[in-house]
Amino acid sequence: MQAATGIVLFAHGSRDERWRAPVEAVARRVAALDPSARVACAYLELVTPDLPTAAAELIADGAVSIRVVPLFLGIGKHLREDLPRLLDDLRAAHPGVVFSLAQAVGEEPEVIDLLARVALKF
Repeated sequence: MQAATGIVLFAHGSRDERWRAPVEAVARRVAALDPSARVACAYLELVTPDLPTAAAELIADGAVSIRVVPLFLGIGKHLREDLPRLLDDLRAAHPGVVFSLAQAVGEEPEVIDLLARVALKF
């Protein structure tokens, strides 16, 4: 049996509930592309679930490794300072789970290309 990997789509958060829609749409698309994927959304602030809660739910569902995917366009203070601290806390709380961090989606060449194509639409 293959070890279960969880995916956390990590975003900033907003008081406006509509802000979550695109993040949740990405989660649904991940699940559609791979029905066996364990995917959860987590937010830094202003909305739930937070990263520790989302990770705990994936772990309770059997995840032994979790890949955190920051849905940020660039690397700012949250990705340089806040997220590494949160990951250190998770590693301390769940020593049997492997946590990995993807680069910010805005750093991915495919996303840069897509954004350029969207900008060129008229």
